Amino acid sequence: MSPSSMHSKGLPFDISQYPKLSVEQAGHLRHYYNLSSAIDGNWPHMGSQEPAQEFLDAYRYQLATMAYASSLTYYHRMPAMRGLFKPLIRRLIHKMLLRDVWGYWYLTSQSGIKLDPDMKELRKPWANPVVRENIMYSGHLLLMTSLYAMLFDDDEFEKPGSLTFHWNPLFWGMGPETFVYDNRSLQMAIVEEMERNNWVGVCCEPNLVFVACNQFPIIAMRLNDVRDGTRVLDGVLERYKTALEEKDMISRHDLFKDWIAVKQDQTVVARSVGFTAWAAAFMNTWNSEFVRAGYNTHVTGFITNIDGRVELQHPMIAGAYRAAVAQDASQDASQTLQKAREFYKVNKSSIKFPYNEPTFGYVVKWLSELGKMTELNGMLAYADEHLNPTWENGGLYYPRNDAATDEDGRWTHMDPFSGNAAIGYSRLNVKDGQKNMFDSPWTKETLVGRPHVDGLDLSQGVDCLRGVWDESRGALVVTVREWAGRETDIGFVVDNLLPGSWTVYTSQRPSWTQEVSEGGQITMNATIKAKEEVDFVIVRDE
Repeated sequence: MSPSSMHSKGLPFDISQYPKLSVEQAGHLRHYYNLSSAIDGNWPHMGSQEPAQEFLDAYRYQLATMAYASSLTYYHRMPAMRGLFKPLIRRLIHKMLLRDVWGYWYLTSQSGIKLDPDMKELRKPWANPVVRENIMYSGHLLLMTSLYAMLFDDDEFEKPGSLTFHWNPLFWGMGPETFVYDNRSLQMAIVEEMERNNWVGVCCEPNLVFVACNQFPIIAMRLNDVRDGTRVLDGVLERYKTALEEKDMISRHDLFKDWIAVKQDQTVVARSVGFTAWAAAFMNTWNSEFVRAGYNTHVTGFITNIDGRVELQHPMIAGAYRAAVAQDASQDASQTLQKAREFYKVNKSSIKFPYNEPTFGYVVKWLSELGKMTELNGMLAYADEHLNPTWENGGLYYPRNDAATDEDGRWTHMDPFSGNAAIGYSRLNVKDGQKNMFDSPWTKETLVGRPHVDGLDLSQGVDCLRGVWDESRGALVVTVREWAGRETDIGFVVDNLLPGSWTVYTSQRPSWTQEVSEGGQITMNATIKAKEEVDFVIVRDE
């Protein structure tokens, strides 16, 4: 019998109607905490395939995805747990500002013939990671800090100098350099870059614009507009949508283009669903009808569901599958997949690019946002069966494996972006999770009257499974569980309560009543036994 049902007789209502996090969801949050709490310069489990942080599984993508997942969880699942999520997201922003994360840009800024085949010599390098191009970093930083401001009504990163980059190599250069920004000046730099590229987007690497990376600053602009009472995004979106259409960058009938080379005005046709999935997962905020209309076309061959077994397919297998279906859609799916895998076995040696993109993570984020639960649950079940789910210090992750497939062509690849961050994101998200935050961001007025919990965070030895304020009942419900197998003491404050009499219920002892003054608090302290789950319910008396 659960603690909730054991003690429900003392409550005026059944708290089981408020969903709890699953063991896996709580484990992902704790893994985010564990990684963000590592000493600066130490990056446990976060090392990527490419050593210079230039590829798609780099630190910046992992940190940003952890921040987005934490934001979604706070907004949709535990909106009373301010004191838990604020330090977690702030710590992730701190990590994002470390030179370890953005220092790659000095070399990348020089460009190269892989990005611009018409180059005759390298460009003069610059260290400032946000002034030009590099939306693959600046766009994520903008959204991380805009979410922070929206979720907590905190202007910390809107103040001048709050986003400062220190370029200070120890034995190289003519001395330290400092680049000073804040959220709004960073946004201004991004908008200026969009305009410089005729609104098709800001470059990630020099000369190349990707659709996916430009979704994050668009979402941030919306949050900032609501906060400022401005309409910056309206003008940007109108031009951006027109440019995407003119360049044929996105389609309902085929995969999105991988990128456009700005100088050559050439687009690259996609061979994998990865960038389409990543872009669509966040484009659903402002272009949902379009994204949903293209889903069935985009997913064909890349995700198969044969006899109830959902699998992600390698891009070469998916390409062969899609080609076969295009010729004859009535073919048996199992036989079509087997033939595609045989094609892959014969031809996989032709693949020369040394790294695998984090497709698994992109796809599960996409599925979670669109609410495609059959496919999402199938892929998560596949990960749990085949991709080595690992628990460490109460946190759940999937360790890196660079092999793309096994000998039979079945998926085996696991990158740190997917394993540390994106799978957790997909479990913690809800249908239209990003879209609902985009459409209805919290405002100062939203937060000013909402009670919340402070002082209870992930350092205290418990996982928080539930943390909601029910306005209709005048009730706040919190559930915690000890995870490490040892007794622990916790304490927290329920803040911003209306004046009056409040009754406090816990699953440990009889209820009591407390009088609260205007803007008052109730302090809670408890000893949680090993593996014990405890409910706290505070109800305003009528």
